[in-house]
Amino acid sequence: MHTIIAGRYELQSGADAAVTALQRAGFQREALAAFYINPNGQHAIYPIGGDDESSPGARHSGIGAVKAGAIGAVVGAAAGAATIPLIGPVGIVIGAGIGAYTGSLIGAVSSTDRESAVDEQTGQPAATQPKVTERAPGVLVAVRVDDHSRQRAIDTFLATGAEDIEHAQGELSDGHWQDFDPRAVVQRV
Repeated sequence: MHTIIAGRYELQSGADAAVTALQRAGFQREALAAFYINPNGQHAIYPIGGDDESSPGARHSGIGAVKAGAIGAVVGAAAGAATIPLIGPVGIVIGAGIGAYTGSLIGAVSSTDRESAVDEQTGQPAATQPKVTERAPGVLVAVRVDDHSRQRAIDTFLATGAEDIEHAQGELSDGHWQDFDPRAVVQRV
């Protein structure tokens, strides 16, 4: 495992300038890596895309669909019973089916979690800033450091205008951060 210091840049030109400055500061090219980070949720970790196996906000939607579907079936059957003089007992089945379907859709949607738009402590609108632990998209330049070169790397990133500077542990060799995880908790410097 190596100690890695990384800086994020909005533009490729800033990242290129950082790589050049790091090399001038004495870091070898094989100890450097530069690559683009997609926005959160767009890292395509799974074959069908996305970063998570399932949507965390939808964890209660199945229960909501079942409950509301059952209620919808009963209401639909009752409404269908009113059609017996017109279309016979088949109206009860049709009404129950339509009610169950409509109820399950409403139940699933209403049971999904939504992020609060209001800060619970202040009662004011919630800030739109990204979470501190999430990486913002951009070009990440990473350099392998030791105890003696750590501050030199940080100073170089500051001088070249890095948006965020972080430190991590990982395998960085031959110009590639081998075990980089875009979802890992970011440890800002």
